[in-house]
Amino acid sequence: MSSAAAKPILYSYFRSSCSWRVRIALALKGISYDVVPVNLLKDGGQQLAIIHYLEDTRPNPRLLPQDPKKRAQVRMIADHIVSGIQPLQNLSVLKQMGEKKTEWAQNCIASGFQALEQTLKHTAGRYCVGDEVSMADLCLVPQVFNAERFQVDMGPYPTITRINKALLELEAFKVSHPSRQPDTPAELRA
Repeated sequence: MSSAAAKPILYSYFRSSCSWRVRIALALKGISYDVVPVNLLKDGGQQLAIIHYLEDTRPNPRLLPQDPKKRAQVRMIADHIVSGIQPLQNLSVLKQMGEKKTEWAQNCIASGFQALEQTLKHTAGRYCVGDEVSMADLCLVPQVFNAERFQVDMGPYPTITRINKALLELEAFKVSHPSRQPDTPAELRA
């Protein structure tokens, strides 16, 4: 973006967790943008620290709490999801797993969710950290979607399930959902 007034372009893939997190941030901050769909199944893609950039340049509403302890908790949860769970289901990894890709994804998600559930028992309010939407929540919803896509039993994760349900009621999470993107295949549209 050349200036704060320029309308940003989001290069997005409808089912990308990374793109989805950015779409939620843009919706929460009320930033209108143009979408240029990219197909991650074909050419791979680049990931940028877009949400941190948005937080630095358009801080309202905040996605990182001002309170240092809560801020650290948000970062810890977000990092756990984006570094410890989500990359293990990236297309390049799943291709290598061949016929065992579903079992692999289920095991990776379940292992990550076991730790996440314990963390959220101590940090959660209505959302991941207290009652304000944060970067942690932007990370949680796409990961729960992936868990459901790979048929992970969500029974052992009542806190994750409760928070996800509350977040999906918010308009920013509805409009950013993969089923509502311009490049969503017709059979997957809401």
